This record gives sequence, C-alpha cells and structure tokens, in this order.
Amino acid sequence: MDWTEIIIETASHNIDTAGNIANMTVPYGIYIEDYSSLESEVMEIAKIDLIDDALLSMDRSKGRVHIYIDPEDNPAEALSFLRERLDSEGIEYTVTVDSCDVDACLHNWKKYYKPVKIGKKLLVRPVWIDDYDPEDRIVLNLEPGLAFGTGTHETTRLCLTALQDYVKEGCNILDVGCGSGILAVAALLLGAKEAVGIDIDEMAVKASKQNAELNGVADKYTAIHGNLTDKVNGSFDIITANIVADAIILLSSDIEKLMNKNTVYIMSGIIDTRLDDVLSALPDNLKIISQLEEKGWYCLVAMQK
Repeated sequence: MDWTEIIIETASHNIDTAGNIANMTVPYGIYIEDYSSLESEVMEIAKIDLIDDALLSMDRSKGRVHIYIDPEDNPAEALSFLRERLDSEGIEYTVTVDSCDVDACLHNWKKYYKPVKIGKKLLVRPVWIDDYDPEDRIVLNLEPGLAFGTGTHETTRLCLTALQDYVKEGCNILDVGCGSGILAVAALLLGAKEAVGIDIDEMAVKASKQNAELNGVADKYTAIHGNLTDKVNGSFDIITANIVADAIILLSSDIEKLMNKNTVYIMSGIIDTRLDDVLSALPDNLKIISQLEEKGWYCLVAMQK
C-alpha cells in the first residue's frame, strides 16, 4: 500500500497551531509550507533579493501542513483526530487526501490494528479480531470507528498506563475530550463506579457510547456533547484530558472546581515543546506527582497540595 498524504490548508497565522496538532498524529515529522515571510527570510539568509517567480506568485496568506501516514498506521483515525482538534480550536481550514480513496482508507487500516498490551493490566482488543490471548489481562473491546483513541498512539498509552495506578474500586471519572471513550471505559473495567465522557465531536460521543456498550459498562457511562467542561457539574476522583496542549491550558484554568481534595488529574497529548507551557498554566494549588514520557510525548499527573 502507498503512504497517505493529508494536507491541511489554513491561514498563515494559524499554521503554528495546525502544525502542533498535526505533530500529534505521526511520530516521524511533518512538512509545513509557509511563505508569509518569504522575502525577509531570504534576505536574512542569503543577503540578496533573489526569489523564484513561482514562489513569489503563491498565495502567501495561506499555509499548508503536509502529514504522511505510513501504510501500517491508521489514516482514518488521523483524519478524524485532525478535524476534531482543528474544529475545537476554531480554525478555518480545508483538508485534502492525496492518492487515497477515503472510503477504502476507513476500512483497510483495520488489518494493521492488532491487540495492544498496555501497562500490567490491560489488553486493548479491536472487535474484529477473535484469535488472541488475553494473558490474564482485563480486555477492553474497542470499535474505534472515526473517533480518535485506539491505544496505538503514545498519548493514549500513557494515559491508560497512568489510570492503572490511580483507579480505585468505586471511584468516579471525568474524561475530557473522550474520543472513542477508551479512557472512561478502561477506568470502568478497572473498577470505577461511574464515568462521564465529554467531547466536542458528536461522532466521538456516539462512538464512546457504543464502546461502553461493547464492554458491558453502558449503565455506568454518561456521554456529553460539549466543549471541555462547559456542561459538567459535580466533582470527580479522577479527571483525564488526552487533548492538545492549548486545550489543557484552557481546561486547567478552572479545573479545581471539579476536583475534591484527593482528585487525580491526568493530562496527556503534550508534545515536549509545549511541556513548560502546560506546567506554567497549572493552578498554584496543584502539584505534579508523576510524569510519564514516550517518544517526546508527556503525560502529567497532578493533585492538590
């Protein structure tokens, strides 16, 4: 199979944000076209005004982010994730896919998705695979559909690993940006009493409900269509947020209103270049009790001091 190229086109002033989101989809880098400062950059480097006419004629009010998806990865998940996060940032954009029949991509990736062992307790199993060995692990059955979160990306694995250390029998959990519902469902399987998932993407909300049903925990799970915590009330023993750094920063500004004195706040989706920004945005009353890292991605666990 050929690689899949996804191209995001957006206004030049949104390129950095779009690039940060794109960086979350692949571990091997992206390519950004941004000619908004072409003349000044060329003069600074070359000290002469010599630019190809083809470049000068380009629309420099817009930039393009190119993402290349390995045939063994999941282009459908990448597309869904990109759209969800770009929409949540309020960015106007267009997305094109090159050399790929989108309908085919939505199904063909399944052959490359296998059961994934995570931490010491969990096995994430795609529902279309019946021949597998659970190895005495708790099996989380998953139909990802078009919602982000399968356990194959570092950010999700880090969150699932952290959950295994902090979920206690009878606790309740809030998952902000729930995607496929993988974190909330995992927490319920690990012993949580109830879980609430919220996502700005209606498709994700639907997928999370379906995955709760697949795992026999639908009666303990509530899915909400909303932005961050704007429709959430009460307090929770565990709060997870596997979203982009900017959304975590916004969320953290008033997260304490949903916390009790022993709440564990798990944040992931943080690329190494944004780690300090997230840490600086945490309320003074929160302290980091654990920090996990994999391939430049960070998961932070915080509690009240």
